[in-house]
Amino acid sequence: MRSWMKMIKELTIRPKVRQIRKSPSYSFDEELNKPLSGQTVKEILSKSSDVLFREFFLQGKERIPCILAAVDGLVDKNLLDHFILKPLMVDLAGHQELAQVTLSNVVDKTLQSLLPGLEIKKISKMGEAVDAILSGDSVIFFGDLTDAIVIGARGWANRGVAEPITESIVKGPREGFSETLRINTSLLRRKIKHPSLRIISLKLGDLTNTDLVVTYIEKIASPDIVSEVLRRIGTIKMDAMLGNGYIEEMIEDNPYSPFPQISFTERPDVLAGKLLEGKVGIIVDGTPIVLMVPVVLTQFLNVNEDYYQRAMVAILSRFVRYLGAFVSILAPSIYIAVTTFHQEIIPTDLLMSISAGRQGVPFPALLEALTMTVVLEILQEAGLRLPKPIGSTIGIVGALVIGDAAVKASLVSPLMVIIIGLTAVASYAIPTFDLSLAVRLIRFPLMILAGILGFFGVSVGLYVITIHLLSLRSFGVPYLSPIAPLRIRALLQDTFVRAPWWALKRRPQLLDVEEPRSGGKGKG
Repeated sequence: MRSWMKMIKELTIRPKVRQIRKSPSYSFDEELNKPLSGQTVKEILSKSSDVLFREFFLQGKERIPCILAAVDGLVDKNLLDHFILKPLMVDLAGHQELAQVTLSNVVDKTLQSLLPGLEIKKISKMGEAVDAILSGDSVIFFGDLTDAIVIGARGWANRGVAEPITESIVKGPREGFSETLRINTSLLRRKIKHPSLRIISLKLGDLTNTDLVVTYIEKIASPDIVSEVLRRIGTIKMDAMLGNGYIEEMIEDNPYSPFPQISFTERPDVLAGKLLEGKVGIIVDGTPIVLMVPVVLTQFLNVNEDYYQRAMVAILSRFVRYLGAFVSILAPSIYIAVTTFHQEIIPTDLLMSISAGRQGVPFPALLEALTMTVVLEILQEAGLRLPKPIGSTIGIVGALVIGDAAVKASLVSPLMVIIIGLTAVASYAIPTFDLSLAVRLIRFPLMILAGILGFFGVSVGLYVITIHLLSLRSFGVPYLSPIAPLRIRALLQDTFVRAPWWALKRRPQLLDVEEPRSGGKGKG
């Protein structure tokens, strides 16, 4: 019994130090902390066929044996041949600088005058050398010296900059993040050309050694939020970090809430805009998705195109999105409650039409709605996972064929098919996939409550959801801000409506930002 309780505790309670899946111990682990040795590094990595070792001699005042180590596919071979090996072996032969090189000064001489290049540095630890090689850099070892030189010669294939599929817009920039970290940071630098933009490099994963950066704008982002982000990331101890989904679950405030507490984007302009509002970004190498904290609920119903359109157009678009979210959550529940408990509020003509449509249907409205909603979820999941040309076809054809056959077989009423179709279309108006998933989750308990208690059940469900939302925090920021706590200026400035740019004099009042917008006064 005790072992069962321990297992349940491990699965349900998140520890302060978020350590999962310890990496196994290896025979060379102790070697990585010892002084550098080229031969030892070669022994550790020589069992991997993609690691290349080029042995050569540097003919200076004395003959110095050298080893160049690099990973095939991660380095630019042309750069290695023409700017590292060729200068050391051919171009500098007989050169006056080379004639003064000995084993004792070869590292300093190479750094100062023998090799060109911007990314070049000296290292003296075994772990640093192995990590540099496996990260795509090249390392030169000199004889039995305990110092080596790391040269930045990365050159692997990458996807490049393309328009994000998940955040398509009509008016605005078309570029999106890629899977390469430095491409992503360069895209951000192009948007914010100011020295106050901070980019802090970190590593996670004992086996993967995944690079990530935490980025923010100094004197705009709250120092407390920045330090809290760094603290939470620092508590993560795991063997692998293959994407930002790992980090998201580890650092969010409430891991059991269906509502997203961390937002994401694939667009540099969105990240730049959020940083200018005082938020913090987390960019992980190997994924085009960038995390942003803290967040509030209303942020998930706003899109970056709101800021490229005129204010009145943006307000209309936001109204449609909020309406779509409410319809997606409540339409099936209201239909179930009305047809099951509250027929008296339906106009007589409409009631007769509904009754005629339900003739011959053997199931109650609750079971009808649950069945059709589950079918809708299956069709959505199938369309998402299938190849793109087939996915769109299966969604349309499946919905038409199944819906028409179900009505003809008197398994569901025609109005139920309309309600579920309206719910599906309304859910597509929610611009953020994470919030859309949360809406799909809470729809089921609301339908069950409506089928058991009618409007009273729906009211109870909405009451519980509201209490839960009021209790949520995202890095200390209330999730329902600026609704609760109420901030009139923020509501009128950039929440349900978007004021014209000339009226946006202050930054959002959600965060403890230290600088106003250009032209503003005081703290926002």
